[in-house]
Amino acid sequence: MRFSVTVFPGSNCDHDCEYVLRDVEKQNVEMIWHKDTDLKNPDCIIVPGGFSYGDYLRTGAIARFSPVMKSVADFAAKGGLVIGVCNGFQILCEAGLLPGALIRNKTLKFICQSVYIRVEQTNTPFTNACKPGQVLKIPIAHGEGNYFIDADGLKKLKDNNQIVVRYCDVNGQLTPESNPNGSLESIAGVCNVSRNVFGLMPHPDRSGEAILGSHDGHYIWQSILSAKVGAR
Repeated sequence: MRFSVTVFPGSNCDHDCEYVLRDVEKQNVEMIWHKDTDLKNPDCIIVPGGFSYGDYLRTGAIARFSPVMKSVADFAAKGGLVIGVCNGFQILCEAGLLPGALIRNKTLKFICQSVYIRVEQTNTPFTNACKPGQVLKIPIAHGEGNYFIDADGLKKLKDNNQIVVRYCDVNGQLTPESNPNGSLESIAGVCNVSRNVFGLMPHPDRSGEAILGSHDGHYIWQSILSAKVGAR
């Protein structure tokens, strides 16, 4: 498959994504500068983690207006696969490609640690290689990972089965202790109604090899590869 990874001023996980996709998963990868509008004909776009524009104003709020995001929105509207990781998730929410918002962690502190997430939905292009209820160990690194949405929005998420993964403990149980940032109902990742756009706070790009302490990010990438879907 062909992947395009967007690059914003302040991105710091763009090359993590490039490495795991090109050198571990053996796929074609193009890096797309935020001022460019040519996405290089991808099957899937990755909006990576980092601190786009220094997270000034509000996380993702400035990046949302970068020229590349108009192309990303058009690509998604045509059914192309888009995954936003961490800051990428924040950008997709700011751009209106995903519902909800990411606010400050409940501790008001930056958190960098491995967490467990439970796969709630496997009928997405991003989780089809997983089993229902499967627990993945994937690291987080964020200060604003607290997912919030109003009551009406939460109802729509549930009605449309858009809550894809939740924070959990090693046994798959949802507990206050296993929710690192205070996210509403332990939500760690959601998709859009059409299921071709996905936002995930934990970093599959940082769990692509066993030497890193977990290879579970591989399930996310393999799901995308298995989907074989994309606008060209």
